Amino acid sequence: MEVKTIKGISDEKWIKLKIIAAKHKIAMGKLVENMIDNYEKQNEDFWQEILSGEKRISDKEAEEMQKIASKSRKEWGFRK
Repeated sequence: MEVKTIKGISDEKWIKLKIIAAKHKIAMGKLVENMIDNYEKQNEDFWQEILSGEKRISDKEAEEMQKIASKSRKEWGFRK
């Protein structure tokens, strides 16, 4: 087995990680894999909800907002 390190983790967080692994009786590597899988799933679900969810404003309202923003940017010299 190869030893790997995690840079930038505090001693407090490292101890908590070890406690969680011991509490659930799983290896640290498996715990980290589970955490990554859960993170990816939550991130994917989050974006699916945003991209496929109910629209907050109508297409017409969105176009009007875009025109106003574009006009304001031109008036103040920002990029288009």
